[in-house]
Amino acid sequence: MVNGTNDEDTRAASGEDQVREDQAPDRTPFQRVEGHFLRTMASGFVVLIPLIVTILILQFVVVSVDGVFSELGRPWNYPGMGVAVLVLVLYGVGLIVSGRVGRRRVIQWQGAVLSRIPVVKSIYAVAHQATEALTSSTGHRFSRVVFLEWPREGYLALGFVTGHCHLPVQEETLIVVYIPTVPNPTSGNLAFVSEREVIETDMSVEDAMKVVFSGGIVLPETMGTNMSTRRGISESRASEERVPSP
Repeated sequence: MVNGTNDEDTRAASGEDQVREDQAPDRTPFQRVEGHFLRTMASGFVVLIPLIVTILILQFVVVSVDGVFSELGRPWNYPGMGVAVLVLVLYGVGLIVSGRVGRRRVIQWQGAVLSRIPVVKSIYAVAHQATEALTSSTGHRFSRVVFLEWPREGYLALGFVTGHCHLPVQEETLIVVYIPTVPNPTSGNLAFVSEREVIETDMSVEDAMKVVFSGGIVLPETMGTNMSTRRGISESRASEERVPSP
């Protein structure tokens, strides 16, 4: 009885599928070509989005700067004059800030001026913090990128090793791991953990910072981890659970 019922259900389902196929309109060759063309064009557009955005931003900068100088009349009213002046200004500022004293004075002057404007000071503070986080000195402050279980067991968080701390009482050296907040890495949490509690990765500091700033949207092609370290953490916890409490 059960087999008969199953056979009837199978035949009914097959009949419904056949009805759907009969009712589905056949696509003409033109529609197939059109669909293929639209899908291919969309794939190319997605790949070229970064290039298009870059061109639009550069075009906006060029048009805006040239527009300012075109209003001054001759001898400034020439195509490309604004861009040339902008390049010279940026080069001059770069020469000034190339030394430590010049860089510090320029930053102090910017902060003294812009921090007094109510709305601008907030924007400047965020932009300044983001710029400082993306500078090359970040690679010197952060030695390597690791994963650790944070804020509790079972959850992995990305962290940067910033140093080591020796505990004479426990006769153990702990590593200092900075866990940044997404998407602003200038704030976060600080963890002092044992070396065996972290999972090593082959990510560079630059790739890790891109992950933080993008909120995980921009990921490196590979995020290799040392799984032996992960197994060591699990075995260590399992042995601790087996040890009876005194």
